[in-house]
Amino acid sequence: MSLNLINLDSATRNNMIAEVDCDIEKNILYLSPRLNPKGIANYPTILKDAITNHDDTWLSSQLSGLMNATEERKKPKGGFTIVSVPVTAPETLAEGEFNRFYARGLCLRAIEEKVEYLIIYRAKVVTNPRPESQAKIGTHINPQALLADLRKNIGVETALGLPPGPNSGLSVKLP
Repeated sequence: MSLNLINLDSATRNNMIAEVDCDIEKNILYLSPRLNPKGIANYPTILKDAITNHDDTWLSSQLSGLMNATEERKKPKGGFTIVSVPVTAPETLAEGEFNRFYARGLCLRAIEEKVEYLIIYRAKVVTNPRPESQAKIGTHINPQALLADLRKNIGVETALGLPPGPNSGLSVKLP
């Protein structure tokens, strides 16, 4: 099910593309270690197509054949084991990165339009919402601070905690 990104329109999409292009130019675009070689090669183009014309669900469908079948995982008592990549990996990657670029694009838009804050909301229904995610809903966040945080923390947890981990379902919207 697609994220309900309230302010996903042409203005936000244009800013999202600018952010992807910036990451590509700086050679810092997040490439999941779960992507196979073909996935790594095609991901930037597919991501830009999803942002321009589609949504996170479409992106997920395009990534489904571009993931590794297995990955290494650390054992609790040391060493590594080989495990299957979860079948939800394309959806998790697509949702997470589409939402991050949406938030970055919306931050740029808010800054351009002199909007003081963005509002955190649930963009996806989740069965068991995390208490820390629930606590963020309705709170305000500074677009300059969020943009700086998302740009600095590529593909990892951000200092401001938004989005708060994979599958949280949280995003931001204009007031």
